[in-house]
Amino acid sequence: MNDQPQISRPDSANSAAAPAFAEPGIPHIRALNVPGLQALYVKEVRRFFKVQLQTIWAPAITTLLFLVIFTVALGGAGRTVIGVPFADFIAPGLIMMAMLQNSFANSSFSLLVGKIQGTIVDYLMPPLAVGELIIALIGAAITRAVLVGIALWLAMLLWPGVHVMPGHLWAVALFGVLGAMMLGFLGLITSIWAEKFDHAAAVTNFVVTPLALLSGTFYSVDRLAPWFQTIAHGNPVYYAIMGFRYGFIGTVDSTISNPVLTAALVLIAVNIALGVITYRLLVSGWKLKA
Repeated sequence: MNDQPQISRPDSANSAAAPAFAEPGIPHIRALNVPGLQALYVKEVRRFFKVQLQTIWAPAITTLLFLVIFTVALGGAGRTVIGVPFADFIAPGLIMMAMLQNSFANSSFSLLVGKIQGTIVDYLMPPLAVGELIIALIGAAITRAVLVGIALWLAMLLWPGVHVMPGHLWAVALFGVLGAMMLGFLGLITSIWAEKFDHAAAVTNFVVTPLALLSGTFYSVDRLAPWFQTIAHGNPVYYAIMGFRYGFIGTVDSTISNPVLTAALVLIAVNIALGVITYRLLVSGWKLKA
């Protein structure tokens, strides 16, 4: 039998050099998984963009009605607030409020619908690190907030008597992103904790809405009683709206020193804290893994 010619396979020489499979739990991708992160981000954006009439245009039109009602009811007779017309004062706050609410709505829906429909494995099984998962989900929430803000801004440009041309574009961008990121983290934490849509709705009704309405959107905080000013200064949404409004009108309604810098630092600190909490919850698998 040794005289028989040996039949060699073309790939027999490379079989010894073939890489071995990694041990279970040892990742092959040791750097940032950009394709996976991008795929999840695009998936989340497409999810809300398929129903853009409900997720982008409807919130913009609803918020525009606030502007119409308040300017007609309270903005007559040349009324001004901190030296600017009343309509110009509340318009940036309304844009920021809509952005915050829609950022929360988007991120609070992501993991929650997966848990309810039994498709949460689609988020947990792909080779994505926890940080990459957070970046994709928060990025999609910020994207929806920005689109709602742009749609509302364009509508306000066409409304007579309202001037919403930014004076400090850097402040508009900075505080818009920081504010949307903050509510995006809060929404992601809510989607981890919630077990049904009623839980997310409860956070919207009893946390997000009061924070937005009591943040100086419709009034000047410096006109409030001292004790209520203290409460307002403890509301992080106030700093997002105050800084965002500064980007449009160039002034603030605050008695604190260096208000714009303070607002930016507060929002950065809150985002770091919420980001750490979100990361720890996702790493632990709390209410996500059986």
